[in-house]
Amino acid sequence: MSTNGVVLLDELVGYLASYLRLGEVKDYPAAWNGLQVEGRSEIRRIGAAVDASVASVDEAVVCSADLLLVHHGLFWDPARPLVGRGLRRIAPLIRNNISVYASHLPLDAHPEVGNNAGILRTMGVEPTGQFGDYQGTLLGFYADIDCHKDDLLLMLQQALPSPIRNAFLFGPSRCRRVGVISGGAGALIAEAKAAGVDFYITGEGAQHTYFDARELEINVAYGGHYATETFGVKALAQHLAEQFGIQWMFLDIPTGL
Repeated sequence: MSTNGVVLLDELVGYLASYLRLGEVKDYPAAWNGLQVEGRSEIRRIGAAVDASVASVDEAVVCSADLLLVHHGLFWDPARPLVGRGLRRIAPLIRNNISVYASHLPLDAHPEVGNNAGILRTMGVEPTGQFGDYQGTLLGFYADIDCHKDDLLLMLQQALPSPIRNAFLFGPSRCRRVGVISGGAGALIAEAKAAGVDFYITGEGAQHTYFDARELEINVAYGGHYATETFGVKALAQHLAEQFGIQWMFLDIPTGL
């Protein structure tokens, strides 16, 4: 049990599995959600980061984190030897007894601490529905509004930690529904349109998505992959701090993408 700013790792992992619905939310085949590295049994401080990288691992060591909480975990590819950069990520964790916990699509889709709902709330609007199906889970959130597209663009910029990467404002001037799927969801412009979204926010997209936006006559804003996925790990770490009385800090390692 958690007492005096300490929670047992097993208790924390069990709580997260239930809270994030790990058994219900499908993810990409290569994504591993949950505990990825087991460190010390007592957690007093969490370091939250978007990516599990050499840099974030080093920062976790410097700030004496007991657990590194990330959106993009350590393991995506098929099993491979722990050499080179793979070893540089893992060795400091083992040496310093630091755990790693990752939550990818379950964190995107979460209604309370997820990236997508969090972006809308930070913009000052409350989610009213969902869209963007992935194997039975709706990842995106939308809000029904009455707002000029220029004002929405400003609201988004004020919510983000860095400048908007690009915007294709081919949709109506007066927007009735704004929707969000964080990260690299430019390919879901058509799904956003089908859900009645006329101002779609994501992190990034491929070249052809310019024409998707133009031909479907929808407003699209690319807030940056990294920037749009800072919301979830921060909100989840804050939630855990309140739930268990532990400390947390955000390890900011922006990619510019």
